[in-house]
Amino acid sequence: MSKRVKVDDLAEAILQELSEYEQEVTDGIKSEVQTASKECVAEIKQKAPVCTGKYKRGWKFKVVYESNESIRIRIYNSAKPQLTHLLENGHAKRNGGRVAGIPHIQPAEEDAEKKLMKKVKIIVRGK
Repeated sequence: MSKRVKVDDLAEAILQELSEYEQEVTDGIKSEVQTASKECVAEIKQKAPVCTGKYKRGWKFKVVYESNESIRIRIYNSAKPQLTHLLENGHAKRNGGRVAGIPHIQPAEEDAEKKLMKKVKIIVRGK
């Protein structure tokens, strides 16, 4: 749909259209970031090691900060936060030796990042 703009109002019309485009892209990216966070948490839960199941069920995400232009989301383990580093990277045993790590956080993060970047490119291009 085209609309007529006088030459004197051209700069203002361009700024108005760019502002609308910026807000559409920002809203789309923010919703995709939340979707990617949900998928990342689900993948971590799926791949997390299970002893009692408390660690696996403890994975959550929350919006730490949100404004008109940005969003920050934290993915964390609420039940056993002290175990994430030990289980991901391995640790030393009490009487010597090592326990091998079970990578479950980093692969989920990398996968979520790849999926999110693909979706962001689609949003910026205008679907």
